Amino acid sequence: MNRTEFIVAIAIILFVAFALGWFANWLVHRFSRVTGADLSEMDEMARALHDAEETRDQAIIYLQQREAELTNQLSQTEAELRAAMEGLREARHEAEELRAYVERVNQGQG
Repeated sequence: MNRTEFIVAIAIILFVAFALGWFANWLVHRFSRVTGADLSEMDEMARALHDAEETRDQAIIYLQQREAELTNQLSQTEAELRAAMEGLREARHEAEELRAYVERVNQGQG
């Protein structure tokens, strides 16, 4: 094999390698190409995800507001309960004092 045959053989090998590389690149792009339908579907999914995130954020805000309202209502109810219990305690004490007074008056008359 002389020099010219060697150069031709190397040229053919390089051309075949180039052709195989180009064909592989074409195959990869052919199978991984994104079509217009895929893009519209992805846009639709992105819109749906965005809407879902907005709905979730609104639900979280509503739940936080509702929790604050219920906490406030619970605090007010507890305060009213404490006031009612204190009033009941005072009424029992007053009733006890009245019973004792009535018993003393009845014993003094009897």
